[in-house]
Amino acid sequence: MEYRIEKDSMGELNVPANALYSAQTQRAINNFPISGQGMPKSFITALLQAKAACALANSELEQIPADMSKAICDSVDELLNDENFMQHFPVDVFQTGSGTSSNMNANEVLANLATQKLGSEVNPNDHINYGQSSNDIIPSSIHISAACQIQDKLLPALTYLSNAIKEKAEAVDHHVKTGRTHLMDAMPVRLSQSLYSWQAQIELSISNLSQVHEKLCHLAQGGTAVGTGINAHPDFSQKFSEQLSKRTGISFKPADNLFSHIGTQDTAVAASGQLKTCAVSLMKIANDLRWMNSGPLAGLGEIELEALQPGSSIMPGKVNPVIPEATAMVAAQVIGNDTTITVAGQSGNFELNVMLPIVARNLLESIELTSNSAVLLADKAITTFKVNEANLQTALSRNPILVTALNPIIGYLKAAEIAKKAYKEGRPVIDVAAEETELSVEELKKLLDPRKLTTGGL
Repeated sequence: MEYRIEKDSMGELNVPANALYSAQTQRAINNFPISGQGMPKSFITALLQAKAACALANSELEQIPADMSKAICDSVDELLNDENFMQHFPVDVFQTGSGTSSNMNANEVLANLATQKLGSEVNPNDHINYGQSSNDIIPSSIHISAACQIQDKLLPALTYLSNAIKEKAEAVDHHVKTGRTHLMDAMPVRLSQSLYSWQAQIELSISNLSQVHEKLCHLAQGGTAVGTGINAHPDFSQKFSEQLSKRTGISFKPADNLFSHIGTQDTAVAASGQLKTCAVSLMKIANDLRWMNSGPLAGLGEIELEALQPGSSIMPGKVNPVIPEATAMVAAQVIGNDTTITVAGQSGNFELNVMLPIVARNLLESIELTSNSAVLLADKAITTFKVNEANLQTALSRNPILVTALNPIIGYLKAAEIAKKAYKEGRPVIDVAAEETELSVEELKKLLDPRKLTTGGL
């Protein structure tokens, strides 16, 4: 490999000749050969958008020349229009806790590109980073990237899943199945009632994530090093938010307290908490699907999920519930990510949180995984499953718990005797109740009609 010599405040070092980055990025590459994982693409995209907004704000406030601002913004757009732009951002996630290495990586790449466009020097610190610190632009970029991904990807994906569940619920409303509590037979429910319960979970997540999205739109930018705004124009924070809002289509604003948004990651922790709640909901839905699909002979066999691939390398004909399983693993990962973010959130020591890169990485991964799995769950599990009506009816007809409906008439103890006898003898509860009470078979059929029992009441 050919190298060129670059220089920073610590001296000279070799940098690949064709690299757009410079000395500080190379030091980070040398210092952090830890995971091989760079910062997420959505985070770098947000960071670049923030750099463009900074340049526009500084130009408007006459802090840098207008032609320099244009060169910086053109460089940002050039990068974002290049499918391979992430090759210029190789710094490991596990780096300095403020994310300074990623900030300088962006500053150096943009300085080199803008210098080429302008024909005169654009300095990474004095110009690209003007009025900024890693301590405010990295927390801001976490908020920006999460807000963009939640609005553009996650909320649409969850809405898509919610609508898919609703449509399926309407289609299967005529099916009545045995309800289960403690995994044991319970009173009957309509299949639609189970699905509407799932939809309510997803709708709650949509509501909660929409609320936290609004809080993510409050930014630390303008606080610079510790929250005081040293070296930034007094109007920079507001102008930055206005320019960023134009570029992203999302309404961003300065945080009411810049100190809190630099010293803590409470909003990111809250967002992760809502993602964890959504993950718990997805796990519940996935496991319900797996249980109802179990069998087909020795399990519940209430539904049949779409067959997507062979399920075994040794057992011919076996088909597994692969989409619910993948969704459950996503849920586990998101829950684990939340634990990491929670610990990272506790690392706000005095005026700076020092685990910012891992907060960004895990938060954005959780958004990405949740979005993708929600769409797959809708398309390849919810929408396409078939109902095994014969199995539903067989279980219902033999369910002794139906006798619960007779409690107001014959009392709990008598109903319990009938249920136990029906279970022991393997007989329909109607037949046993007809023998053990003065109620006629016709009366019992009306009282124990499974469909009627799903509506509640006496």
